[in-house]
Amino acid sequence: MKKYTLSFLAAGVLAMSLASCGGNNESTTSTTTTTDTTAMATPPPAEPMPAAEPGVMVGGANMVASKDIVDNAMASSDHTTLVAAVKQAGLVETLKGAGPFTVFAPTNAAFDAVGKDKVEGLMKDENKDKLKKVLTYHVVPGKYMAADLKDGMKLKTVEGKELKVSVKDGMVMVDGANVSIADAPSSNGVTHVIDKVLMP
Repeated sequence: MKKYTLSFLAAGVLAMSLASCGGNNESTTSTTTTTDTTAMATPPPAEPMPAAEPGVMVGGANMVASKDIVDNAMASSDHTTLVAAVKQAGLVETLKGAGPFTVFAPTNAAFDAVGKDKVEGLMKDENKDKLKKVLTYHVVPGKYMAADLKDGMKLKTVEGKELKVSVKDGMVMVDGANVSIADAPSSNGVTHVIDKVLMP
């Protein structure tokens, strides 16, 4: 009877040991599966952002060589009056042409200094020819970077008259207007921002 009882107890202990080992195997398998799933879910590395095209900031916009003079000017918040005048004068296609052109571009503040009544008068249909003369007086055939503009130089404009360049202490002026931002590139020339509207 004792022999039978001992055998029964030994069998029970062996069964419990096997069950315990089986539980450990399940736990190991579960851990391995979780690790594999995590590895598969890792996202690929992000691609670097393309570098911005080099240019010159004018009126909150980057003037770049891939755009023409008109498209660059249209992006500038400082040149909305100039763009409206160019459209009114019918010069958009001319300034989108092959060029190259050098444009001296007055800011909105420069047009404000002329006076609201005078600007509005120039923008009327009956004064279109006069407006065209004023605007083409700001355009010079050819591409002149700031470094090309020398003291005493004269530049013949598309309008026909000449602009006089003066350079003092590194500051470039054209007919008394200061060049505040120079060498803004375009596909068909260059733009220099000025603080005064030039009158022929």
